[in-house]
Amino acid sequence: MLAKKYKSELISILNPFDGIYTLEFKSLGRAYKFKPGQFLHLAIDEEYDGIVQWPESRCFSMQSSPKEENIKITYAVKGEFTKEMASTFIEGKEVWLKLPYGDLFQQEHNKENTVFIAGGTGITPYLSLFNHISFEEYINPKVYLGFRSENYNIYQNEINNSCNSNAFFQNVYQDTEGIIDIKKIFEKNGATTNYFISGPPVMIKDFKQKLIDSGVPNENVLTDDWE
Repeated sequence: MLAKKYKSELISILNPFDGIYTLEFKSLGRAYKFKPGQFLHLAIDEEYDGIVQWPESRCFSMQSSPKEENIKITYAVKGEFTKEMASTFIEGKEVWLKLPYGDLFQQEHNKENTVFIAGGTGITPYLSLFNHISFEEYINPKVYLGFRSENYNIYQNEINNSCNSNAFFQNVYQDTEGIIDIKKIFEKNGATTNYFISGPPVMIKDFKQKLIDSGVPNENVLTDDWE
């Protein structure tokens, strides 16, 4: 699927916590086309006309399911680009999106007893799968989600709408339970399982190495680390 440009309108901005924003975009032309787990490039250059060379942009995971008309992303303010987004974005603003990119769930993997691990906003690419019919193809998937506290779990309604009634979900809240224990997850699921990991780069690197050191083949650890 070739990446295409979409002139879009920002129709909703949610700011549940300081430095965390959820944005919803509506296409002003053709319908968005993408697959679960893919990401987009967002450009904020107001002079861009959709024809000249693509301007500076940043990647964001799409948390919406491909069945939805609009696209949602959630981001944390971490650099100059996202600082400008936070300070200048208002509802009704027009921007350009370019998508889709990535093949997180299109990579070859076993869909039986698959493990999904996410920290914080790392859950967003998973949500696009969990709320899509293709998630029904997974047999007894296990999902481990880490948040700073229960208040930071702003995704529970989307989690509850999972298309797979046999999925196991476990939320881990750092303020009361500590961080996700990758050793315990491995002990429960073993070395032959496929593991998806999404979250802060340090977490991804650490968890992947610990799984490999425990005997999980490198190809069985799939990560969302395009940033």
